[in-house]
Amino acid sequence: QVQLVESGGGLVQAGESLRLSCEASGRIFSIDAMGWYRQAPGKQRELVADITTGGSTNYADSVKGRFTISRDNAKNTVYLQMNSLKPEDTAVYYCNADLVRFNTGTYGMAYWGKGTLVTVSS
Repeated sequence: QVQLVESGGGLVQAGESLRLSCEASGRIFSIDAMGWYRQAPGKQRELVADITTGGSTNYADSVKGRFTISRDNAKNTVYLQMNSLKPEDTAVYYCNADLVRFNTGTYGMAYWGKGTLVTVSS
């Protein structure tokens, strides 16, 4: 099993920045992709950004140029630097780990954290 623990959410004003962190723990050998999703009230969960072990990134159009995803493979940790935050960025942000290889040689897919709330006031 994999446990994902997010941190760094909070209340900020529009234009300010926040940095989210998510650490994965368990008998992990490697994680192919880690990412951040968000879900605003009344809306479906959507991809914000993801990153592979090799560093390839993918961003939602709405955050390109403002958010930066990075990861520390040795620590099984993924970060999301969010700059120039807007009220429409308000949501619960969830960490995701996909295609996890365990020390036993087995694989698992689609693990989720419990989420961290980001609120951006205007």
